[in-house]
Amino acid sequence: MLFSPQIPLQLMPHRDNRFEDFVSGPNQALVEALKHVPGEPGTNIFLFGGEGSGKTHLLNALCHETRDCQGRAFYLALKRLPKDAMASLQGLEKLDLVCVDDLHVIAGDEAWEEALFHCFNRIREANGRLVVSSRIRLSALNLGLPDLASRLAWGLRLPITPLEDQDKLKVIDLHSLALGFSLPEDVQQYLLKHHDRSMTALIQTVESLHQAALTNKRRITVPLAREVLKAARENKENFNVE
Repeated sequence: MLFSPQIPLQLMPHRDNRFEDFVSGPNQALVEALKHVPGEPGTNIFLFGGEGSGKTHLLNALCHETRDCQGRAFYLALKRLPKDAMASLQGLEKLDLVCVDDLHVIAGDEAWEEALFHCFNRIREANGRLVVSSRIRLSALNLGLPDLASRLAWGLRLPITPLEDQDKLKVIDLHSLALGFSLPEDVQQYLLKHHDRSMTALIQTVESLHQAALTNKRRITVPLAREVLKAARENKENFNVE
């Protein structure tokens, strides 16, 4: 049995997302633009990129950067909010920076679109900084409120370019180090060659490998990686059958 029901304690503290931990690859200009946001009141940026492209990392890094500059910043994850949480938007215009993640989640929801539109207006009137992210480019978002799309179009629209293989290896290497272990190079290459190449899937597998190694008191090797991937495939097949 690969995974024991006895789960070891998570001893490593959560690591904050910072710009210095972000593997920018072809996105260096985008990262530099975000680093300037704390010093530029009235900034309005719309970020878009696929799942696992680093949107959440960048928004959290920008919040940390703003706080380091003695500013007040707030990160809002729309995919984690219940439908009746629109009251959380009140008063955000008093802050120096507001980052809104995963706008695509509420696209087509009339109440949320209306609430965000008025929130964004208040931030603009207060000369605050607003950075919004989405998996979908603005022109393809199914927004039912034209005024919201128009408001977002007033600022910069910055795409996040997918990483090349070498940069993906850097990401999973950094993630393993953040978890407290070093991922052998042959295991990194194996994952890239035999697994889903999306960053979300690769990072999840690194975490599963770490858990399997701790649970079973085994070294992280290619055979262990093979077992972890096999277990993941079987779990996915069983889920699809059910």
